[in-house]
Amino acid sequence: MSDPGSSPSIQLPDDFRFGELRPDHRAVPPPSPPPPLGPLSAFTGTFVGNGFNTIFRPNSTATPTQLPNAVLPPPPPHDNVLELNLTAETLAFSKSLGSVPNRGTGAQADALLNGVPYVQTVNDTTIHGESVPIHFEPGLWMHVPATTVPPLGSTVTRMASIPHGTTIEAQGLVAAAINGAPTIDPVDITPIIIATGAPFRFPSQTAANAATLRIPQDLGPFITRGTITQAMLDDPNSLLRQQIQHQKILSTTTIFISTAPPPPAGAFGGGTANIAFLLGQPAATAPNAQSAKMTAVFWIETVQEDIIVAVHGKGHKFTVKGKLNTPGQRVPLFTGTIPVNMTAPRTLTVTYTQIQYTQTVILNFSGLAWPHVSVNTLVPAEAIVVPDSAWT
Repeated sequence: MSDPGSSPSIQLPDDFRFGELRPDHRAVPPPSPPPPLGPLSAFTGTFVGNGFNTIFRPNSTATPTQLPNAVLPPPPPHDNVLELNLTAETLAFSKSLGSVPNRGTGAQADALLNGVPYVQTVNDTTIHGESVPIHFEPGLWMHVPATTVPPLGSTVTRMASIPHGTTIEAQGLVAAAINGAPTIDPVDITPIIIATGAPFRFPSQTAANAATLRIPQDLGPFITRGTITQAMLDDPNSLLRQQIQHQKILSTTTIFISTAPPPPAGAFGGGTANIAFLLGQPAATAPNAQSAKMTAVFWIETVQEDIIVAVHGKGHKFTVKGKLNTPGQRVPLFTGTIPVNMTAPRTLTVTYTQIQYTQTVILNFSGLAWPHVSVNTLVPAEAIVVPDSAWT
């Protein structure tokens, strides 16, 4: 169960609800239901998970990163350090906003949006016993109804603010729900030379190399424990596939968003904005670390699991941990009150919502586009109440 004293929270006032001004104060229309949230209706409460993050950081000669092992200079450009993070994440959602009116012009009618505010915090837990905050992100997930101008089906958009000096607007379509688990494609962290489009692999991408520009440098203990492996460096999404390989996933809804969505051109909005420091001088050719693009895929999964409740008397309150599929993975808790007299342990079938995501931010510096990849599998932080119907 989550600790409310240490968890991020976001909460709208109880009486806050978006609305529209009436042109005639004498006419009091009956209350109307809020616009749909679509797949965002699954974003309720707080979710937690242990994931993995990779980021190539600039390594300025004025403030170089001090590493324990001597490093032979790699081929240019070597102004970078690959940072790897084992992460503990909390993603907290507020109640929905209600009806957010956007006014149309010409043939386009007004569009009524609805959305969910959120706060995301991420801590680095790579060094055993330490937890270092490395990311804080307040934002909004919004559901946009179908429009005629532009001619587009309903979409979702994520609006986020990053303390390093970047804001993002990422929009995308929602795929129809499918039965079963998602197909999670590989993702590559290899940087790309901007001028040629060719990949440029660095020594730090070889897990066995302990004398390279990387944090942590020596991955031997992590390889032994299976917490950071060559497979994860080659494809961070392999962790997502590993975490669900033994789960029974009944259905999956997939959301794809991007700050630079695919064609049709002009049908989508989106983009990134950076402070002057990130853009560098001159901004067009020498950024310090410009966030140029963000893409992400979110999978909203319904997971089915069998739990065993030990023998107790009728009216006893129980708490049972979910099944651990991968070492270090967060699992949900299930709680309830026993409605019957028990003579033997009972196996109950329960379901819960799980959120998986993979996100890639492209950082531009030193003439390369550097993928910054984050992945996680998130489960409800609070104990899931088992209904009495599960006993029948």
